[in-house]
Amino acid sequence: MVFLYAGLGLVILLLAGDALVKGAVNLSLRVGIPALIVSLTIVAFGTSAPELLISIKAALEGVPGIALGNVVGSNTANVLLVLGIPGLIAVMHTSAHDTRKSYVIMLAASLLFIALAFRGVFDRLAAVVLLVVLAVILSDSVRDALRHRRDGRADADLEELEEPEGADPDMPWWKIGLFLVLGLVGLPLGADLLVESATEIATKFGVPDTVIGLTLVALGTSLPELATTVMAAIRRQADVALGNVIGSNLFNLLAIIGVAALIKPMPVDPEFLHFDLWVMLGATLLLLPFVFWGRDLGRVWGAVLSLLYLGYVAAVLI
Repeated sequence: MVFLYAGLGLVILLLAGDALVKGAVNLSLRVGIPALIVSLTIVAFGTSAPELLISIKAALEGVPGIALGNVVGSNTANVLLVLGIPGLIAVMHTSAHDTRKSYVIMLAASLLFIALAFRGVFDRLAAVVLLVVLAVILSDSVRDALRHRRDGRADADLEELEEPEGADPDMPWWKIGLFLVLGLVGLPLGADLLVESATEIATKFGVPDTVIGLTLVALGTSLPELATTVMAAIRRQADVALGNVIGSNLFNLLAIIGVAALIKPMPVDPEFLHFDLWVMLGATLLLLPFVFWGRDLGRVWGAVLSLLYLGYVAAVLI
């Protein structure tokens, strides 16, 4: 039953997160916030809401291993699994989209995250540092996007960005309110179910909460990205997957741990410092050929990435 409750909590989280994004996007557009700003901020935060609620709940419940494991494990899964499995289905022409600047920022954020982790705790000082860096990056992204549009150089990515996920100009106010209520009620409910179930699983099977965070919780919260990328690969439209993974990982590192640590400091399990953080960094460095050298991500690379993830999970569980 405990696995059933964990699965139910995950499903509630994902559905509530989707509802919150739809409600927030359409509310923002209705009150006059430009679609471009909505895409760069509200959608990005909204799609990270399940991970955020899990990390906050885990920190408050005194199981920081689940909170940190969720982020570190999700970032590793996003690179190795979310890019690996679609690569087995269809070749992803990653060179079609310039992600060099975003990648360098994500790599820098990963190094900053690791440096802060070696302080032994993500406290309020670390939280402020992470959130200030996030604010600077968002401000720069908004300025860049506005400059591109003003100069008439908006490319396909920017045009797509200006149509936020879930946007419906004709959505009635009652429906917007319903989506917001479902999201705001469902997220804490789902997080509560998932964290309590994950903690019980850890206790029942005698494994550290860190391991549960790195595997069960991290994989669960990466499922939406995996499903989206797999469907895009089937439709031969997976070229933007790399940019999506980079953006998701950046938000995980800066926003989720930043907000969670601001609410309650989280000690860092020494195992993170010895192994998991370096695996996350190594997975990030594996993206170099696709970002800078224009290599396409085909079946061979897809198989390599997928096998590396399976090997990582086995190493964590053993």
